[in-house]
Amino acid sequence: MSAVKDLVEYMTKALADEPEAVNLSEIEGETSIMLELRVSPEDMGRMIGREGRTINAMRSLARVLGAKMGKKVTLEIV
Repeated sequence: MSAVKDLVEYMTKALADEPEAVNLSEIEGETSIMLELRVSPEDMGRMIGREGRTINAMRSLARVLGAKMGKKVTLEIV
């Protein structure tokens, strides 16, 4: 498990009302990491945030950590 996945999972579970429903899958390539985040429908709005600010902040943090590892990180809510 990568540090990027650990970070995103920690932030997501801290924000969610139902942390046990958080499911984060990671697809790692040579130069990139794709993270797919699944949360309960009740937590979807909380993860996205007002005008997408929360998810964009999580994406920014994941990208910075990925850049330190030399990888491009993509975070999507499914």
